[in-house]
Amino acid sequence: MSVMSQRADSVFVSSLGKGDSLHQQVLAAFPLCQISEEDLIQNPQFCKLLATLSQHVDRTGLTQHLRRDREKAERELHTQRLGWLRLESVHRVLREIIQENRFSKASSTLTAEDKFYSTLEQCLMVAQCVKQMDVSSDSSEDHSGVLGLTAERVKRQMPPEQEVLEMKQRLPSELLQHLKKKAVSILTYYQPEWENESEGLRSVKLSKLPELLDTEQKRAKSLTEKNRENGTLLQRQTHTYLSELLKCMNILQCLILDLRLKAQKDLDRKKIEYFEAKCEIGLQKIRAEMLEVQLDTYTRDKIAAHKKITEKLKVELKSSEVDKQAVESKLASFEIYGKDFEALAEEYSRLQQEIGTKSWALKEFST
Repeated sequence: MSVMSQRADSVFVSSLGKGDSLHQQVLAAFPLCQISEEDLIQNPQFCKLLATLSQHVDRTGLTQHLRRDREKAERELHTQRLGWLRLESVHRVLREIIQENRFSKASSTLTAEDKFYSTLEQCLMVAQCVKQMDVSSDSSEDHSGVLGLTAERVKRQMPPEQEVLEMKQRLPSELLQHLKKKAVSILTYYQPEWENESEGLRSVKLSKLPELLDTEQKRAKSLTEKNRENGTLLQRQTHTYLSELLKCMNILQCLILDLRLKAQKDLDRKKIEYFEAKCEIGLQKIRAEMLEVQLDTYTRDKIAAHKKITEKLKVELKSSEVDKQAVESKLASFEIYGKDFEALAEEYSRLQQEIGTKSWALKEFST
C-alpha cells in the first residue's frame, strides 16, 4: 500500500508541475505561509507535501467541509447582523430626528409638532430602559432590577395609547423625509455637481444611490484584497531580498578580506623597503661621520708630523748655519794655505748646497 501511495503521490505531484512551476503553484496555494522558493528547493519532500495538501485545503488552510460550515455560519451571522443593523439604524435615525427638533426649537410653547417629538422621545426612552434591563421571556422568574423596577413598571411610563397611535401614523412620513435628506447629503458628497439639480432629477439620482454605494463598497473590498495580496507579495519579496542581500554581504566580506590581505602584503613589502632605505641612509650617515672623524684624525696627525719635521728642519738649519759660519771663519783664516783652501772651498760648497736643500724642504713643509 505504501508503495502504491508513493507512486500515486508522485504521479499526482508530476501532474501539478515540475521545477519552478511547482514551486510557484505551492507559493500561490499558501500565501499566508512564511516560506520562500529557496525553502522549497532545499526541501523537495516538504514541497511535495504542500503540493498534495493544496488539493484538499483552500488558500486560508481550511478543508472543504470546514469551509462550508464556516460559510453557513457566516451567512447566519450576516442575517442576524443585518436584522440588528436595521433596528439599530432606525433607532439612531429616530434619535437624530429628536435631537434636530430639540436644537431647532425656538420657542418654549408646546405645539402639536412638539407633542409628536416628545411622545417619540418618551417611547424610545422606555424601550431603551426595557432593553437595558434584559428581561427574560420566562415570566415565572422574579426579575427585579435596580430599586425593584421591573419591565412592566417601566412600560407604565409610556405615553397615552392615543398619542402613541398618532405618533405611529405620522412616524413613517417623518422617517422617510429624514432618510431622504440624509440620502441627498450622501449623494452630494459623492457627486457635488448634483447639488443644484432639480427635484425630479435628484429623485432619479437618488434611486441610483444604492447601486453607487454598492459599487463603491465592492471597489473598496477589491482594493483591500489587492492591498493584502500586495502586502503578502511585498513580505515575500522582502524576505527574498534580505536573503540575497545577506549573500551579497557575505561575498563582499570575503572580497574585502582577500583584498585586505593582498593590500597588507603590499603594505608590508613597502614598509620593509622603506625601513631598508632608512637603514641604508642611517648607515651612510654613520659612515660619513666615521670618515670625517678619520679625516680629522689624519689631518691632525699630519699637522703634528709636519710640525715635528718643521722643527727638526729648523734645528738642522740652525746647525748648518752654525757649521757654515765655522767653515767661513775657517776659510777666512786658512786662505793663506793654498791647496788646503781648495779643500775647504769644496767643503763650503757642499755645505751651501746642503743648506739650500734643507731650506727648500723647510719652505715646502711650511706652505
